[in-house]
Amino acid sequence: MKEIRLLSLNLKNFKGIRSFSLEANGENVRVYGDNATGKTTLFDAFIWLLFDKDSNNRKDFAIKTLDKNGNVLHNLDHEVEGVFLVDGKQLTLKKVFSEKWTKKRGSVQTEFTGHTTDYFIDGVPVKKKEYDQLISDLIDEDIFKLLTSPSYFNEQLKWQDRRKILLEVCGDVSDEEVIASNASLAKLPEILNGRTIENHRKVIAARRAEINKELEKIPVRIDEIQLNTPQLDDLDKEVLEEEISRLNTEIDEKMTLISNIRNGNAISEKQKQIQEIEIELLQIKQQHEAGSKDELYKLKARIQEEQSNLNILQQKIESINYQQKYNDENIQSIEKRLEELRNEWYQVNLEEFKHEMDCTCPTCGQPLPEEQVAAAREKALAQFNLDKAKRLEEITAKGKQGKEQKERFIQENEKLAKELEKLTSQIQEKQELISKLNEKLKVVEGAIVDVTENPQYVAKLQEKQRLQKEIDELRLAANESIQSIQMEIVELKSKRSQLESDLAKFSIVEQTEKRIKELEDQERELAAEFEKLEHELFLTEEFIRTKVNLLEEKINSRFKYARFKLFETQINGGLQEVCETLYNGVPYSSGLNNAARINVGLDIINTLSEHYGFKAPIFVDNAEAVTKLIDVDSQVICLIVSEKDKQLRVELPEKQMKEAI
Repeated sequence: MKEIRLLSLNLKNFKGIRSFSLEANGENVRVYGDNATGKTTLFDAFIWLLFDKDSNNRKDFAIKTLDKNGNVLHNLDHEVEGVFLVDGKQLTLKKVFSEKWTKKRGSVQTEFTGHTTDYFIDGVPVKKKEYDQLISDLIDEDIFKLLTSPSYFNEQLKWQDRRKILLEVCGDVSDEEVIASNASLAKLPEILNGRTIENHRKVIAARRAEINKELEKIPVRIDEIQLNTPQLDDLDKEVLEEEISRLNTEIDEKMTLISNIRNGNAISEKQKQIQEIEIELLQIKQQHEAGSKDELYKLKARIQEEQSNLNILQQKIESINYQQKYNDENIQSIEKRLEELRNEWYQVNLEEFKHEMDCTCPTCGQPLPEEQVAAAREKALAQFNLDKAKRLEEITAKGKQGKEQKERFIQENEKLAKELEKLTSQIQEKQELISKLNEKLKVVEGAIVDVTENPQYVAKLQEKQRLQKEIDELRLAANESIQSIQMEIVELKSKRSQLESDLAKFSIVEQTEKRIKELEDQERELAAEFEKLEHELFLTEEFIRTKVNLLEEKINSRFKYARFKLFETQINGGLQEVCETLYNGVPYSSGLNNAARINVGLDIINTLSEHYGFKAPIFVDNAEAVTKLIDVDSQVICLIVSEKDKQLRVELPEKQMKEAI
């Protein structure tokens, strides 16, 4: 187990203490002093030296020394130095908090510009990062504070964090262990079906709420249905069905009578004659239009065909015009290029030989022999003539090639012109033919006679009109009889509707009774499901109660004096997670005296030190409240209020005092 003991703690200008040295020598010590003499300041200095905070876990607190008027005394170094024994090896840590004064350019006086903090390990200046890393390697800050202050666990941690630490130290109880410890929970795993207790309780709560709502609605629905149920007093279903059947028969008979009146023999015969006349009218019309219309249709088809051929010829002419334009543009381009080649040929042909040569020897500077100079000139002249002839030949070849291309385009344009002339003639012929066909079409259209001018057609049409008039006269006479019968049918239908309405009441009552039975069955099913959910809820609560007992027993067994309440029963019977420290049944947060609070805190430190494998100096503030501290394996520094001690006084243990004597 790792152990840290405090050998000495030296303060200079720290929170009003000008200079003080706590010589603990790694043993338990008692520090006496009146209020405001600096007892708690020792603990603040101890924590600040390690973690830049005071004993209340505040990072921003007053370090500087003040005068009697409460003003800061400037230009002072605020120092804390601690000498520790870490697993048998001495370690010295020192921290110096200073003001920074800077003289700005052009100014005589210095100005306060901030603070600096210097760090020392075993007297050697180090960077903050290295200093913090050393402390971090020794122990985690949160764990260290848990092990150095009896009040830290109960007063500075949230209950959720306290609960988390207890479960971490003592271990949680698994669901399997809980179920195995209580035989009544044997069916719970099957009920949970993979869900957690908390999630299944949520499912039960949601379903219970739904069932309650449904159960509340069912009686209301039944009442509404019963209120809207028709009364069957003085009604006989069989009598109603017989009467309705009789009325249907009578109505059918009267409808048949009307049909017979409307479809009398005289009317039927005349309607048959009209149908025959209509067939004859259609035949006359077809014969009348047979000859003239055929010729008209043929002419229109011929005109359409010739017009299509004309369009094809016009498209060919457009294509030829486009090709001629393309050829003309190429001819112009070639002529321009030929003109450029002619000019280039004349320029080359006008070029004359010019020979400029140095006639002295480059080595000795003497004039070259005349025959050597002449030979060189002849060679240069021959090369000039050869190059000139070659260039003229190339220009001539290009010109010949361009001329041939030009001739091909001209020849193609001549062919296109002949084809254009031929197509123009064909178009003129087509236009003349179409014009003649249109004139012929007008003549044919004018010669067609409308069928209404055909005497045979007109005679048949008049015969049809006469028959229709006779039918109308016959129907007019029958309408009066039909209207009388229809009035009787309306009265019969009205009686039938009333009877059908009474008969429908039996069906409504039957459906109502069926619906009420369905609702009553649903009510029984919901009640049975609710009872089942109640049993499941009881099992989950029994599980939680069992787990509470096992968990609290397991955790409390690790402590000698402290006890912990981890669950609280709510008004509705449910359990809520909490974490309340108890001593002899008295809650730490209410009713527990200071002495018990300190000893409970020390008991918690003993268990946590064993769990974390670490012992650290414990500062017990307000230790005067305790007549006897419980046994603690770590170094204990008691801070005791003593009115007579106006300055801090350190008292060593009795053993150490005897050795000093």
